Amino acid sequence: MKQLHYQLKRYWIFALAGFLVILLGIIPVRLAIAHYQAPHPQTILTLGGGQDREEFTARFAQTHPSLEIWVSSGIRPNKAQEIFRAAGISDQQVHLDYRAIDTVTNFTSLVQDFKNRNIQHLYLITSDFHMPRAKVIATIVLGSQGITFTPISIPSNEPTESFVRILRDSGRSIFWVFTGRTGASLSPRVAHSSYAFR
Repeated sequence: MKQLHYQLKRYWIFALAGFLVILLGIIPVRLAIAHYQAPHPQTILTLGGGQDREEFTARFAQTHPSLEIWVSSGIRPNKAQEIFRAAGISDQQVHLDYRAIDTVTNFTSLVQDFKNRNIQHLYLITSDFHMPRAKVIATIVLGSQGITFTPISIPSNEPTESFVRILRDSGRSIFWVFTGRTGASLSPRVAHSSYAFR
């Protein structure tokens, strides 16, 4: 009986290792294909986390007037509207989405919307201290779906997030690729719904 248990355990370890090798091999290929097919970003994704991110995005969008803007769980809708309107950004250009409750769900809650719109390349905007973790998650979540990204960091005085947080969210992202779940339901925060200016 112990021998059988040991063999099953060993089988699952090898199966998991095999899945990870396949996943890590496929993602770079999908990213390369997406970048080849869409060498220039087609939309802007800003990760919420402070009013400075919406303000930066509004200024950035002024130099990219043809791109739609997606803000994932940012500041209150009325304040975000005020910022974008003051920058001359039309309501139709901005999508505010409040489904995400953390950085992993910033990506998993919107990836299907991007796929539905055939978006293969996006600008990813967040604070510089948050960017390393955001890039790892984006590589796994967006990359697994054939979407590449160009990171744009907002300077701050905050220290870079810990390796432990990056590792934890990498694991959650890989778990999402295989199961469609992020583990966010364990969080005490409550997800909000989607909101558009239109």
